[in-house]
Amino acid sequence: MIYPIVIYGNSVLKKQAEPITKDYPELPTLIEDMFKTLERAEGVGLAAPQIGLPIKLFIVDLSIIKDENPEWANFKKVFINPEITFFSEEKESKEEGCLSIPGISERVPRSLSVTIHYFDENWVEKTETYSGFEARAIQHEYDHLMGHVFVDRISPIRRQMISSKLSSLSKGKVRTHYKVRN
Repeated sequence: MIYPIVIYGNSVLKKQAEPITKDYPELPTLIEDMFKTLERAEGVGLAAPQIGLPIKLFIVDLSIIKDENPEWANFKKVFINPEITFFSEEKESKEEGCLSIPGISERVPRSLSVTIHYFDENWVEKTETYSGFEARAIQHEYDHLMGHVFVDRISPIRRQMISSKLSSLSKGKVRTHYKVRN
């Protein structure tokens, strides 16, 4: 099943997500459907709140941009109940976009490396450290679980400059090549 992606303005994007347990209903199917949805939308990450589920689950699949880095060809990960336990002090601002905020991209400061504790799709507990673009993608998706979107992290001046675009999105004025819902 391909889920419609929740667009900016929907309250689920502002809620802090809840942890899940191993017996979460149809979890393997949900994960598979999230990857299908992500592939259809041509994104690199998708958090459960973006499909309307306020649960602590996100996926990252960098294979779509493997031309930029061949190591990403097999970077396809599931993060269940994640907790970022370390953010490097060193940060970098780079352009980011979001499937829930189509048509808008902004420079967002993010830590250059993070350590994340999580469970994978087989409920294997892991603690891993990521850097560079991998760390950026993980922080972006993790923000969704914390009730934040990338425009929350930009300067107030930049936010003011895009406020009319954000307002239009929240009113359902959006065109994408993937299914969306407000």
